[in-house]
Amino acid sequence: MNIPQIINRELFDRVSSEARAAPRRRKNFNFHVAEADASHRLLNAMEPDSYIPPHCHRDASKDESIIALAGRFGVVFFDHEGKVTGTAILAPGGEAVGVNIPHGVFHSLVALEPGSIFFEAKAGPYKVLEPAEKASWAPAEGEPDATAYLNFLRAMF
Repeated sequence: MNIPQIINRELFDRVSSEARAAPRRRKNFNFHVAEADASHRLLNAMEPDSYIPPHCHRDASKDESIIALAGRFGVVFFDHEGKVTGTAILAPGGEAVGVNIPHGVFHSLVALEPGSIFFEAKAGPYKVLEPAEKASWAPAEGEPDATAYLNFLRAMF
């Protein structure tokens, strides 16, 4: 039996606590049941020291919508060579609360406050990023230069 899921402060606190304890300093809470589902909807709790390497989704069905629910985020857009083409700060009640990122656009997000959470929606099924979807000009997660690159991204905000 399906039961409605209330998105409340208790859920935010739980997912943020899990993000703080996670090695990657972020945690998803999925509303979709399986990676094969046609629609992916999730909360993503992030801490300021979590690094999401710049990437894009090449599949035309993989436009990505993000709405800030707690804290603040910086979103950075890049061209295919790694030049920054735009930035925005996303915050609940702020000038910008969310973003729709078309497929093929390189992007990254940085949490600007502890306990930051966004809602994400995009088409499924889940697919591991292909090499062409990963920014060759940015360090991968866990590489020695990743912390310096995260600091570069955060300095924009």
